[in-house]
Amino acid sequence: MRAVKAKVEGWRGWGRGRGKSGCWSFKRITVVACCVNLIAALLVLRSFDTSFFLFPSYGFNGNLFSVDQVERIEESIRVRREAESVELVRAVRKLSKELSREQKRGLKLPQNVKQKLANEILQRLQGDNVDTNVTKQRETVDLWRIEKLEEVRRVTTSKSNIDSSISYQEAKMLKRVLESNWLMLLEGIGLWIPADVIHTEHNDKPKDEQELEEIIPGRPLPPECHAELHTDYDGAAVRWGLTHHKDSAADCCQACLDQAKHPKPGEKKCNIWVYCPSEFGCYSPDIYEHKHQECWLKQAEKPRLNFKDKYSKSYRKKHPDAPIVVPWMSGVVGA
Repeated sequence: MRAVKAKVEGWRGWGRGRGKSGCWSFKRITVVACCVNLIAALLVLRSFDTSFFLFPSYGFNGNLFSVDQVERIEESIRVRREAESVELVRAVRKLSKELSREQKRGLKLPQNVKQKLANEILQRLQGDNVDTNVTKQRETVDLWRIEKLEEVRRVTTSKSNIDSSISYQEAKMLKRVLESNWLMLLEGIGLWIPADVIHTEHNDKPKDEQELEEIIPGRPLPPECHAELHTDYDGAAVRWGLTHHKDSAADCCQACLDQAKHPKPGEKKCNIWVYCPSEFGCYSPDIYEHKHQECWLKQAEKPRLNFKDKYSKSYRKKHPDAPIVVPWMSGVVGA
């Protein structure tokens, strides 16, 4: 009985001892588990890091890059960066900034000074009556600039504004602008003069080469037609050309000759024929639209030219639709 009781007491003591130490063992187990997890995470990260160098990599297009290729790419990038003219690029940027700063500094004129300069230039242009002549406008403005620059130099040299409308401080600013930033000044005050357009004709045709004859559609014209290209004769209409078309200039001339031989009673005899050989029609200052193959039969005791070869500049100025070359062809037949 005592043995059994002692045995029970022993079991109770063992349970109490285990309960006291159980809390500490749980904490220890938690700490150990966290350490194990941390070590495992570090090992996984290390394996990822080493796999980047041990295994092939993917390029931008999905192709595999070997370690050797990656090293070559890095080497080429390094060589390309070393080959760049960094110093030259920096020098150019610095020079551009300084130039821009200098130009802006030169254009920092008060608004009243800019307005005064603009008024002076406009008065000079209006006073010289240069109208729309670009060359005269440019000469007038350049002359004003020279005179103003001389005035500015005189004021800055004598440090006085005697006989001058500008002060010493204004003269110092204007001197820099008129000498180096003249075009930007014109732009800043809103003055723009277009550049001259120079047309130069080059006569590079060989000396012995003959002029090419203009090809006239249709059969050849007989000598009695006295055909003249780019010519329009005046006269009273014997046959209205708007409703009288012929296939060629020779046919038009022949119609005039036939009408002169057999005129109708009370009808004038034709002695002038006018034909439109252009497929695009022929210009005339009247209200009608003159088309291809029009044939006008006319009569005049003293044939008189309307137009010959080219329309004059004064005529084309009054008639903007007129072409440069007279499109008609005509001739005066026998009396």
